Amino acid sequence: MSKSVEPRIAIIGAGMAGILSVIKLREAGYTDFVVYEKSDRIGGTWRENTYPGIACDVPAHLYTYSFEPNPGWSSTFASGPEIQRYFERVVEKYDVQPAIRFREAVDTCEFIDGRWRIRTSTGRDDVADVVIAASGVLHHPFTADIPGLETFAGARFHSAQWDHSVDLKGKRVGVIGTGSTAIQITSALVDQVGRYDLFQRTAQWVMPIENVIYTDADKHAFRTDPSRLEALRVEANDYFRTFSNAVIDSESAEMREIEDACRANLDYQVKDPVLREKLRPGYRAGCKRLIFSSDFYDAIQHPNAHLVTDAIERIEPNGVRLKSGELRELDVLVVATGFRSDSFIRPAVVKGRKGVDLDDVWDDHPTAYLSISIPQFPNFFMLNGPNGPVGNFSLILIAEHQLNYILQLMEQIREGSCREISAKDEASTRFENVRIEAAKKSIWATGCKSWYLDKNGVPASWPWSRDRFFEMMKKPELEAFELTG
Repeated sequence: MSKSVEPRIAIIGAGMAGILSVIKLREAGYTDFVVYEKSDRIGGTWRENTYPGIACDVPAHLYTYSFEPNPGWSSTFASGPEIQRYFERVVEKYDVQPAIRFREAVDTCEFIDGRWRIRTSTGRDDVADVVIAASGVLHHPFTADIPGLETFAGARFHSAQWDHSVDLKGKRVGVIGTGSTAIQITSALVDQVGRYDLFQRTAQWVMPIENVIYTDADKHAFRTDPSRLEALRVEANDYFRTFSNAVIDSESAEMREIEDACRANLDYQVKDPVLREKLRPGYRAGCKRLIFSSDFYDAIQHPNAHLVTDAIERIEPNGVRLKSGELRELDVLVVATGFRSDSFIRPAVVKGRKGVDLDDVWDDHPTAYLSISIPQFPNFFMLNGPNGPVGNFSLILIAEHQLNYILQLMEQIREGSCREISAKDEASTRFENVRIEAAKKSIWATGCKSWYLDKNGVPASWPWSRDRFFEMMKKPELEAFELTG
């Protein structure tokens, strides 16, 4: 192929990454694209999750598009509704909405005769030269297989599907789980309900944070002096650079500093020695996704709060039966057991060359070259795909770097150098083998159970520094890709 072409592009998802894709594609001169969104609104994670206390544990000025700073953030760590409003303003400012087809989930995506054939939940058929999967990581709620869960007679729901019609005032509320979501719910609800039971299977390390409330004067200064905003962004970025270096080397001095800070936080904040030991994890800090909170330890010591550490035997109509035989009677039961972190674009059926099924390719565990491209799936690119830097990082920043990389690959198609581009099998295999070996040295491999691990117990995340990731995202090594046509 020698002449330039204008590819048609299908984007899956209108969350943070999908919005970014529209803006940057248009900026790069692309005009023929469409976004398929399963819901009736933009927002992704921040649209779906509306539980009490929801907030981002990445500083707001870092969890912001680099090209669209927000001087109006209310505090260091923004609430979920505030983040959702930010994305809505960005969509309006950059006129993103006309490109979105709402209430259309992608059911099938098949590569046939050099193009992607798409079928949506409404029965719409479409054809695209390029697919950008911006469907996110944590969007399929996971509900633990607890016997009797369906028999509970009171209000019951997953934290990602919060039922706001349920009045919690004076009620006996139980929350199963102790991840970031449950921690935030605890802080928000403990003094609003009659009794609060937090069912803990595994204790969590909690990193102390200071959530500074920005005054009107602060916001005015941010608006009039952009350098002050940039300084906050640089400060936050430097902190997470240190955190990144810590988690990839379990024996690093940075990791020891984090562990010391978590231990000191627990020892200082929790006065009751019995409760303190119940809250003390038996694994190293950072092995699970680290909890950042300024008020959880205060909340769990509230008179209404009860930390339940006995194992759950089953759920009964009136509450939770523990293995000790005790029945914790409840009016409301919240399941805060996280998400299926290995789903990505699934349950959509995705088939590459010669009908190869993505489910089969990912049967052992999801993989993608540099978290972006999969062999035998030409012109199919992922944002925040498998094996990327996830966890306590700004996924906006990650997606911006990934999209820059993808746009360079797409330029090979637009300028006529090829019709199809995908990672080579050997490059992808080599990358995955090296990644797995590096992951074994990370803090995630030190002996805990977490969503960082694949079904083989191997950390699924990027096992090197963020700086290394950013460096690799600057320019594709085309030798690692198969260019055909």
